[in-house]
Amino acid sequence: MSTGAASPIRRLPDGTVKQVGPLTGTRVWTVPGRANRPIATPREATRTLAPGESDRLCAFCSARYLETTPEKTRLVGADHLELRHVPAAELFDTVAEFRRFGNLFEIVSAEYWRENHGFRQPSWVVEWAQEYLSTPEGKAHIETLAAIRAAATDDDVSLEEAALDLLGGSHDVIVARRHVVDGATTDDELASAGTLTPDEHAAYIAFTVRSLAEIQAAQPNAAYVAVFQNWLRPAGASFEHLHKQLVAIDEHGPQVDHELRLLSHERDLYQREIADLAVSERLLVAATDGAVAFAGIGHRYPAFEVYSTSEANLPQAHTDAGVRAVSDLLHALHAATGPLVPTNEEWHYRPPGAPWPMPWRVVLKWRISNPAGFEGGTKIHVNTIDPWELRRRAVKRLTQLRAAGLIAPGIRIGDECVPADARLRYAESAWDEDAAADGASARPGSR
Repeated sequence: MSTGAASPIRRLPDGTVKQVGPLTGTRVWTVPGRANRPIATPREATRTLAPGESDRLCAFCSARYLETTPEKTRLVGADHLELRHVPAAELFDTVAEFRRFGNLFEIVSAEYWRENHGFRQPSWVVEWAQEYLSTPEGKAHIETLAAIRAAATDDDVSLEEAALDLLGGSHDVIVARRHVVDGATTDDELASAGTLTPDEHAAYIAFTVRSLAEIQAAQPNAAYVAVFQNWLRPAGASFEHLHKQLVAIDEHGPQVDHELRLLSHERDLYQREIADLAVSERLLVAATDGAVAFAGIGHRYPAFEVYSTSEANLPQAHTDAGVRAVSDLLHALHAATGPLVPTNEEWHYRPPGAPWPMPWRVVLKWRISNPAGFEGGTKIHVNTIDPWELRRRAVKRLTQLRAAGLIAPGIRIGDECVPADARLRYAESAWDEDAAADGASARPGSR
């Protein structure tokens, strides 16, 4: 391991590990003796589930479809058949393995795009809203949701306007079927991303990638679509029910802008500052043919970084195999983390039209500590688990999971990985990704 003062990560004689994020400049210390604290957050009290209660524990559950906004898409059955624009009267005719709908309380609202950018909903959204309101079930659904939103915002709009905003917003939620694992008897047996099968998780990730492309195509004023997953309340989740969020925004955000400035001088930024550093510090956790996972350096929380090794930059420009490669590693890391650890999952990728290549990467953070006065006053963050210890824990658990057949076969773990697994090809990509992605993201069709 590195010992020089210039290294982004170094261990001091007393065992303290000091890190600086290669892409962020975030300063992090790990102090000896703090890594053995429990990381899971079990409930203070559990409750036995009544018969049938597992499907109605929160508004995202399958017995409560009418408590969310109208569905844009759902996947049904073992083959994950895609159904679009399911009418209110037919919501309970099938069970959705995954479903996509607008967030009732958006971070960036439909009004924001309308008032700040002059955006007007396209004709297909207007037609869908009219069709949805034309049935008694659909009208009642919109009336209920409009009343909830009006009570929260003091903004009273017509039923037609409410329908347009609820159906045509650019902040979507993708929800998995289970709140608790199948057969659960208590309410603490939560179904996390790691409790899905590898195939289920692959469908979840592929569905998210398609949804990302559709939001980009539907909101022409968006510069970027943020994709993230908050798991458990300490990580910011409103419901303890597995879901991802996709939010269109009209700027890249300061971190992406910072990375683009770095890339203007150093095209191999991610290879040299992330991948090569991970190899030299023995921080490779796992790899597939198409993706690699590192224990990340310089994060406020223990964090894994999953990088696609494809030439593609945009998630939707990846092949099915490329998306699956990322999914399998991400699923394995979620499984190794366990369902009782609060986590944030953050997606990073090159914004469409950005001038420099950037790889698709997903960061999985363990939200196991709360920043306090020390961090606020010094801007030095205390991370209780250093990257080498994080790697050791993950490798041990991944090896157990692979032996039990609970993660995708073919994943290389720990010392099975070789430096070639960490070769990132993002800068080799052809520059027709944006055009190809736009062509693949035409107006979503009906069912």
